[in-house]
Amino acid sequence: MFKRLIRAIITIVGGLIGYELFELAEFIVDKTNMTEGQILTQSERAIAISFFVIIFAFIFYRYAPNLTNRSHKMANSIENEIQGVSPVEIIGGAIGLVIGLVVAYLLSTIYQNIIVQKALYLAVTIVVYLVLSFFGGVVGSRKGPELFSMIQQTQKKSRESNEFEYRAKDKKSQRVPKILDTSVIIDGRILEIMRTGFLEGPIIIPEFVLVELRHIADSSDSLKRVRGRRGLDILNKIQTEFEIQIYNTDSEKALKEIPEVDVKLLKLAQIMKGKVVTNDFNLNKVAAIKEVPVLNINELSNAVKPLAIAGETMTVSLIKQGKDRDQAIAYLDDGTMIVVEDGRKFIGKTIDITVTSVLQTAAGRMIFGRVK
Repeated sequence: MFKRLIRAIITIVGGLIGYELFELAEFIVDKTNMTEGQILTQSERAIAISFFVIIFAFIFYRYAPNLTNRSHKMANSIENEIQGVSPVEIIGGAIGLVIGLVVAYLLSTIYQNIIVQKALYLAVTIVVYLVLSFFGGVVGSRKGPELFSMIQQTQKKSRESNEFEYRAKDKKSQRVPKILDTSVIIDGRILEIMRTGFLEGPIIIPEFVLVELRHIADSSDSLKRVRGRRGLDILNKIQTEFEIQIYNTDSEKALKEIPEVDVKLLKLAQIMKGKVVTNDFNLNKVAAIKEVPVLNINELSNAVKPLAIAGETMTVSLIKQGKDRDQAIAYLDDGTMIVVEDGRKFIGKTIDITVTSVLQTAAGRMIFGRVK
């Protein structure tokens, strides 16, 4: 059934070709005929058209099986050839073929008004379509791999460029200097934070901070002396574990005329475009006024403390009297103060309390409760 359908289609195509050939022959004869008027009458013309159509339809019908077999052989040959062709070449050839057909269509619209004869226009159009589609397919299949390779390289370079920019930004963010002040060194928690790796970038310890620590350690006040020596011990551990050098500020002309250490620290942070690491509440306020970025250790400590919720029950040990007569004071392991109403009579005992409210400030956190 399929073969018969193909044979019928081939026969119809043969008849159409016969008709177009008659039109072309008639056009040539009309152009070469020097006399006026038609050579054939209407009946003769109809007979001639029928003759051409029948002859070519019969020829195509007769050779239809041969054409079908040749088509099968050609298809098998094309299939064998395609098996050795990469998908990129096939896609490139298809794209080139489409481009060739588009160019052929545009050209056909140009000479459509120039070639008046329909048969000649059809013949020229067939040739143009065949040539350009063949040329586009060949060029596309051969240059397709190169084009796809260029696209892949461009995409790869774009990804590498984006990755490089991301790394550059990330590296830039990590290279922001962190300048330690005296209070945060004496506090000692900065050492544990540095050991965890949460503090990134270069750590700067100015020389004037070391001088202030030495003055505190040499103080006549025993409490200040202990704090100063503790700060020197922490500083020594930081230098030993992280190989951090003391930053010599003698070359900074803008710092020489500044007597106060805190102001000098903020000025150095502005010069180096760094951040000040401190736990001094007042320094934090001054830095905000001068628009200097600050990393406050107390704020970090408050951020990682477990939250207390109103109505929650806690077990605490009352150790001293509060400001009010009936209040008692307790402390959590992290140093958070707990104020207990009506707890004076339980001082020295461990009791259960109910949390009534929590006060969060930049200086720390306070929990208020009452005896359960």
